[in-house]
Amino acid sequence: MITEDVEQGGRDLVFNEEITKVSDFKFSTKVVTVFDDMVSRSVPFYNETQRMLAEIAADHVKEGSFVYDLGCSTGTTMIEVDKLIPSDVRFIGIDESTEMLDKCDKKLKEAGFVRPYDLVVGDLHEQLPIKNASVVILCLTMQFVRPLYRERLLRNIYEGLNPGGVLLLVEKVLAESTVFNRDFIKYYYNYKRRNHYSEMEISQKREALENVLIPYKLSENLLLLKEAGFGDCETFFKWYNFSGMIAHKKS
Repeated sequence: MITEDVEQGGRDLVFNEEITKVSDFKFSTKVVTVFDDMVSRSVPFYNETQRMLAEIAADHVKEGSFVYDLGCSTGTTMIEVDKLIPSDVRFIGIDESTEMLDKCDKKLKEAGFVRPYDLVVGDLHEQLPIKNASVVILCLTMQFVRPLYRERLLRNIYEGLNPGGVLLLVEKVLAESTVFNRDFIKYYYNYKRRNHYSEMEISQKREALENVLIPYKLSENLLLLKEAGFGDCETFFKWYNFSGMIAHKKS
């Protein structure tokens, strides 16, 4: 059993104790409480990726338009993007967890947010009300969407983007080669060890994510973007089995 006080100090200890039967990973209260620590220690170059998302968004956002963050979690990306774009641009954060959105709202207020924003409970497996968007962000989110629904989600985003708008997509990915894929996974677990995760934590979280986080190859993600209607697509970040992509809707 995981004790109720595992999150003291905001440290990710969700998988720190032995679990007899590991269940599928969920963004539970325990996870929400420690999410910022979890993602910063589990995702290579997480802070730099956030900075890059903000930098790219700033070059593509249009005054009077909307910026959507789908799977916004605790709002880290919105806080970074907020620093670089016009104050009349409305932010819309969508997440299926009300607890995530509550924490996001608290963080935005603590960051001194003055721009208009909405936080909406939404399921990315359903049709989303995206409109007047110049930038849509999917940061480490689509990998949790069931494969059957991914193309529909991307088409939904494409249709809601204004001409000239962009989708920024960050995903955990599979290597094109199974030989390199094994190596990349090894390097990734070494990264987690360097960030003070134990062998038990790594093993139990891997088991919990097995049927929940389903990565595609980079080439498969780029093909999905093309099939959804996007024109130019490019990779802006790559670290072993993590990648950042930008997809453009033609003007």
